[in-house]
Amino acid sequence: MTDVAWPPLPYSEWKDTYATLHMWSQVVGKIALATTPPLNHSWGIALQLGTRGLITRTLFDGSRRFTLELDFVAHALVLHTADGTQRQLALEPMTVAQFYRRVLAMLADIGIMVSIWPMPVEIANPIRFDEDTIHCQYDRDPVERLWTILQACDRVLTDLRCSFVGKCSPVHFFWGSFDLAVTRFSGRAAPPREGPAFMREAYSHEVISHGFWPGNDMMPEPVLYAYGAPEPTGFKDATVEPASAYYYQQMGEFLLPYESVRTSPDPGLAIRRFVETTYEAGVRLGGWDRDALERTAAG
Repeated sequence: MTDVAWPPLPYSEWKDTYATLHMWSQVVGKIALATTPPLNHSWGIALQLGTRGLITRTLFDGSRRFTLELDFVAHALVLHTADGTQRQLALEPMTVAQFYRRVLAMLADIGIMVSIWPMPVEIANPIRFDEDTIHCQYDRDPVERLWTILQACDRVLTDLRCSFVGKCSPVHFFWGSFDLAVTRFSGRAAPPREGPAFMREAYSHEVISHGFWPGNDMMPEPVLYAYGAPEPTGFKDATVEPASAYYYQQMGEFLLPYESVRTSPDPGLAIRRFVETTYEAGVRLGGWDRDALERTAAG
């Protein structure tokens, strides 16, 4: 049984469009990085799910407020300012270098001058945005299917975080790793982590994180994921549901293939059981203070 809210998205059929869209989203994300205050755990620069696509939080040019949205209904990058100004750039086949120049020109046209470091992050063999003439594919159909999946996952993940009253991120989209994520915190500091500054800050405290990732060449299928950082002892050996979920040693995460979700009798329930059972294992093995962090049915 399948559901229109859970369409197929085989990685092999859209990987070229995916690679291009990933780089375009990083251009938008780096503009957010340059024009918004440094909110903890990179929450300020993550993209949000708007009504039509992935949108930035409010960005600032001095006292001027604006947003950028990857609109997957009209297939356009839409610039809105608080004074009512609007500009659009059509999302269509073009190189990353062309997209990069056109976005900065669109901003400059209304007096917003932004300078960003044009090097992609969190990918193998990065090419500077202004030199990337390799990635240029854009097919509307898989992008619309991705958008449908993100909306469906967002509804389930948002509902599941509601009973958690401790520190918790919103459900948001990270343009570096290109995944939808929601992260719960125990409230305890984590051991210092090696790596770039943004990763050390992101994992400064104990977390359990869940989300949806479209995959890549190393993991060529979309998946739901769950992990704890630092990983509680025994977590990888925990029994979780549904039966198609498994622990992937190379990533240190439990994965649930999206294909098994969308073809299940109740995709939303499959994700719910995956999140609930991995969370239960994480908090139990990690010794989280559940009385302080969770809202009970009576409370």
